[in-house]
Order: sequence, then structure tokens, then C-alpha cells
Amino acid sequence: MTSPFSFTPTITAPVLPESDVSYAALDTAVGRLLLATAGGRLVLCAFAAGETEEHAHLARVAAAVSPRVLRLARPLDDARRQVEDYLAGRRHDFDVATSLAVATPFQREVLAGLSATAYGRTTTYGELAGRIGRPRASRAVGTALGGNPLCLVLPCHRVLPAGGGIGGYAGGPAAKEKLLTLEATAG
Repeated sequence: MTSPFSFTPTITAPVLPESDVSYAALDTAVGRLLLATAGGRLVLCAFAAGETEEHAHLARVAAAVSPRVLRLARPLDDARRQVEDYLAGRRHDFDVATSLAVATPFQREVLAGLSATAYGRTTTYGELAGRIGRPRASRAVGTALGGNPLCLVLPCHRVLPAGGGIGGYAGGPAAKEKLLTLEATAG
């Protein structure tokens, strides 16, 4: 099966040369997103409803990538446009360069397995656990997706509980439902 993304997430820790991290907030129909880039790669696309969440995300990026974190929107113009196009139904995948430097090794493994879930499709936490060779780890998969540093770009909203319902999502259940509806109607 081909990946709906133009990149293959790496499972090993990516090595980024220390460089400034540029970040910006983007208010969208599904919530406020915090975008961050370093070394020409998107390292964060995460929901940040308030200042506390924003600071927590930025601290995570500073610890994993570089302590020099600056509010600069310009380096994120392409990523911002792609997010806006995706949310308007004009884009089905992202072609920005990314880094999983902020993710844990297990998150990288889970996110690599997630890449097989195409636009407009869904999978379950258990199916994803099986896909990565850990069929009894559905809860751990859910926890790993809860900290996905590249929401939307690595679409964890496409993962649902096996027993029905919407499940958890960093942006909240309403955002997850909007994203799934968008993909079902725009696909």
C-alpha cells in the first residue's frame, strides 16, 4: 500500500543540527494550532487552546530541538498555507519537510504505521497496534497518538476505538469529528 504522504516517517531519532526554532499560532475552524519549524523542517503542528498548552509544546520543542525558540511566522508560510488548504478541502496530504525530533521512539513507530491510513479512511487503535507488530498495545498506541507532534500532517484523527465512538483527540472530539467529516465529504 502506498503512503498518502510525500515522506516516509523515520523510526530512528532524526538528527537536526541545532538551529533556531521558529513558531507561529494559527487560528482555524478546528481550533488554534501551533506550528514550529527548525532546520527547514516542520517539527510541530499541535493544538494549543491556551497559553499553558502553547508553553508546554514550546518547552517540548526547546528540549528536543533547540533552546532558541522565536516567534517568527515567515518560515512557516508554506506549512500554514498547506494547513489552510487541507482544512478547506483543497489538499489531501502535506508535502512539507518534517522531523519527528519531538516524538519518542515508540511514537515514531506508531506514526510510521499510521501513514498507511489514507485520506478519508479510518482505522482502529487495535488495527494500528497490529500493523506495527504490537497487537496487544492498543492503549499504548492511543497514548502515543495523544502526543503526536504533527497533528493533521500525521493524521491521528483517523484512528477510532474498535467499539465505536470518536475516541480521544488532542484538539477535542468536536475537532476530530470535523476533520473526519471534512475528509469524508472532500475525498
